[in-house]
Amino acid sequence: MASMQRTISDTVSFVGKGLHTGVETTITFKPAPENTGYVFIRIDIENQPQIKALAEFVTDTSRGTTIEANGASVSTVEHALAAVYGLEIDNVFIELNGPEVPILKGNSIDFVEGLQKVGFQEQKAERIYFELKDNISHTDLEKDVEYLAVPSEKYSLNVLVDYNSNVLTNQYANLNDINLFSEEIAPARTFVFLHELEFLVSNNLVKGGDLNNAIVIVDKEIDKSSLDKLSEFFNQDKVDVIPGQGILNNLELNFVNEPARHKLLDMIGDLALVGFPLKGHIFSRRPGHKSNVEFAKKLRKIAKKQFSANTAPDIDVHAKPLYDINQIKNILPHRSPFLLVDKVMEMGSDSIIGVKNVTMNEPFFVGHFPFEPVMPGVLIVEAMAQTGGILVLSTVEDPENYATYFMKIDSVKFKQKVVPGDTLVFKCNLVSPIRRGIAQMKAQAFVGDVLVTEAELMAQIAKVK
Repeated sequence: MASMQRTISDTVSFVGKGLHTGVETTITFKPAPENTGYVFIRIDIENQPQIKALAEFVTDTSRGTTIEANGASVSTVEHALAAVYGLEIDNVFIELNGPEVPILKGNSIDFVEGLQKVGFQEQKAERIYFELKDNISHTDLEKDVEYLAVPSEKYSLNVLVDYNSNVLTNQYANLNDINLFSEEIAPARTFVFLHELEFLVSNNLVKGGDLNNAIVIVDKEIDKSSLDKLSEFFNQDKVDVIPGQGILNNLELNFVNEPARHKLLDMIGDLALVGFPLKGHIFSRRPGHKSNVEFAKKLRKIAKKQFSANTAPDIDVHAKPLYDINQIKNILPHRSPFLLVDKVMEMGSDSIIGVKNVTMNEPFFVGHFPFEPVMPGVLIVEAMAQTGGILVLSTVEDPENYATYFMKIDSVKFKQKVVPGDTLVFKCNLVSPIRRGIAQMKAQAFVGDVLVTEAELMAQIAKVK
């Protein structure tokens, strides 16, 4: 059963300070049309520039992920992106009146709960997944980072963190079902080592930070005067180290492995920049924003190449055809009402593009859903096969003496109904050279820019006279 895209049912807003800028910002999530994806909008800037949440627009990963386009930028986008991706929201506008997404609790839980409260709206367009076909790996030897993505029927992730720390030892986290994101991953807060925090504080780089939205891991000896300075900076009565845990006493852990779970949260948010919902299992060791984005760019490049194969042919269906209906009748033995290709627009050595105009006068509409006419899917497959048959028969000198016969049909998918008034454009490509009269083809049918049917076909040429 097809999975449909969805957006949110209503607008929801959150107010808070940016972790690094300290600027109080309102972030508002709004419903968006089908195939919009995730789009940030800086409403505080003239002309309200939009920034698509895609890997190619990342400009900085030093202390979070920053995207920039059209003269505007938004920083620390990963927690908001993790929330919308984790809730399987496909399309949403994200408006901000400032430069940074509010840090809130240092995780995604406020976003998740607010979005769940307004609810979701299913849309009419089918969700198009980027399904991994092969293993994809990425390594950063300098940072000792590794990723491996393998094909899977669903999206799942495993994360291993190792910081060579006596306090934060090896931790492991996994998410086997994206539907569990809200309870298992969204509450996991960001973390920082004490030596990093001291550097950030001394350089005024965490203007919006406080001890309520981050786990502080004490990885060094700290004296009372240093603790007093932290208390003063964060406006706390007293800051101390929890005995036996190696973390400051500002909060209790939500999970024993909360740091590893937060790294998984960040990875979900950063990999949302691939731009497509994923189907695959991803293993990672020591991930960070920089390497997450590098891996997202690699996945996006592969995804774009994969989806380009599902792009409608760029042709003028009203141009003079390569073969008209009378020329097709000299090649194919089919006749009305079973000749289902009206014209051939282009043909190469291993590809062909054909066209069929679907009208209400088709005989099958008399009985196939007469009150809501729909072209039978099997006839779309037959039409694709006839188009491919013209390509195959073009390889013999006397095509009128040959016919092509189905041997096998695989991976048939009907993605959208075809109705009177539609113009079907067929694209067939040989997936291997014709051998011993046997042809294997990938066939697709489009209405406009929309892929409506696809299949893998095998046929054999046979002499009939």
